[in-house]
Amino acid sequence: MSRIIHLSEAVSLGLHSMVLIAKSSELTNANKIADATGASKNHLSKVLQRLVKANFLKSYRGPSGGFVLKRAPKEISILDIFEAIEGTIDTSGCPLDRPLCPFVDCMMGDMVTNVSEDFKKFFAKRTLKDYI
Repeated sequence: MSRIIHLSEAVSLGLHSMVLIAKSSELTNANKIADATGASKNHLSKVLQRLVKANFLKSYRGPSGGFVLKRAPKEISILDIFEAIEGTIDTSGCPLDRPLCPFVDCMMGDMVTNVSEDFKKFFAKRTLKDYI
């Protein structure tokens, strides 16, 4: 579960990989994606397996294997990809994940909640199709 928005390297790899795979007319393997993104193949492979488990990708093993989308690009939002990698964005509760606050009112007010909700709305409206 992610409370304060953070775009990790894993999310960046996931987003870029999904766009590269969506743009390709053939199977795209991890080596090609790693070369295109400058990523570690091991880290990239872990991210791609998360996306397979989330049913966004189908993987094919072997020397001529690779990845393809399981759904149409217009059906996969950027938020879907983010949450498949980082977990659901929780906009309720303490933004610092504290069980007890020493103050009556949160020092941050609703700022973190509002930013998180705006982030979710922004990326829920954008799909892979928008980046192809």
